[in-house]
Amino acid sequence: MTTSEKPDSEVADAQHLRALVGEVHLLAERKVLDRLDHFCRDFIALSPFLVLASSDSEGRADASPRGDGPGFVQVLDEKTLLIPDRRGNNRVDSFGNVLSSPGVGLVFFVPGINETLRVNGRARLTRDEALLEPTTVQEKTPKLGLLVEVDEAYFHCGKALIRSKLWAQDAQVERGSFPTLGRIVAEQTKAVDAAEADANLEEAYRTRLY
Repeated sequence: MTTSEKPDSEVADAQHLRALVGEVHLLAERKVLDRLDHFCRDFIALSPFLVLASSDSEGRADASPRGDGPGFVQVLDEKTLLIPDRRGNNRVDSFGNVLSSPGVGLVFFVPGINETLRVNGRARLTRDEALLEPTTVQEKTPKLGLLVEVDEAYFHCGKALIRSKLWAQDAQVERGSFPTLGRIVAEQTKAVDAAEADANLEEAYRTRLY
């Protein structure tokens, strides 16, 4: 409880939660699939971006963005997805989580479409060259991939994206109104010069995406 939270304001159990929000709409229950139908597969083929949620064995959560060309996530069959690993900062938080707690949640986005696709399932790491080779980009084949066995798949309505105006051009923030990542890292870590950090980052964006 925060210092500003009233003692009786906490929602302590599922029964209290359900009383507050009301019953689940019948369609919201029935739309949940245990596989990827053709609508799900077509949406994933259009999607250049997803958010991957995972947690470790102690329940500490992590959400990681993943992006590449539309359809970069491979649909191997109606129950299995392959997410290729691209070059990053080598923290591998999600992969470490999956090794101890395989449950994951995915949210797929398609620019210009307000609805999203949610997929929940169990993940495992693979370095199978036969699976990873088709995901090669710029002659770089990923060393690892994340295989996701689908437990649930369903489309989420567009209210959140409509309210946020995520795709609206007039809602885009001027890049100069917020500090660069180099400056942020320099101030947070005290371990690098801001200009040097920005230069390194720009170089990475140009030459080390894959």
